[in-house]
Amino acid sequence: MVDHVTIYRWVQRFTPLLIEAARPCRHAPGDRWFVEETSVKIAGRWVYLYRAIDQFGQVLDVLVAEKRDLVVATRRFFTRALDHGPHPSEVTTDRAPACPRVLDELLPGACHVTEHYANNPLASDHGRLTARVRPMRGLKRLGSARVISTGHAFVQNLRRGHYELGMDSNPRHRLPAVFTELACAI
Repeated sequence: MVDHVTIYRWVQRFTPLLIEAARPCRHAPGDRWFVEETSVKIAGRWVYLYRAIDQFGQVLDVLVAEKRDLVVATRRFFTRALDHGPHPSEVTTDRAPACPRVLDELLPGACHVTEHYANNPLASDHGRLTARVRPMRGLKRLGSARVISTGHAFVQNLRRGHYELGMDSNPRHRLPAVFTELACAI
């Protein structure tokens, strides 16, 4: 028998280590990105969650920002996301006012799309994270929100096959095979 608090502490401790160990096996991101900002409640306060996926559904990066410093948080998110590989040729965002200025500065050659329903793949992807957090009755600390959101994106990418890990195993048994490989790497 293991207490739920012990599992929570394991998640907080080992999720960053697993993500770092799997980083060399990650697939390169696609050339079309979908970026959106949404808000989640942490300990009764709204914080801002930035997420980016590519056209294949691979979650590229997640950023939890306590304040909505539009230009600062958006620039910080995009500079972190651009570290993951080749730069996109097209970026689809919601109509956030800071995005055009930051995209013109960091990605001058990329096409910026802001059509009304163009960001639906990311909006539906947000629903999976929200559905995961709801039974937990929300999150209480900003640090735990960062770990949970990045860990959720990591497991989503593993399930969808965006890493060169566990590829020789049955898709139904991919996650245990991947975690066994990563445990040996750590």
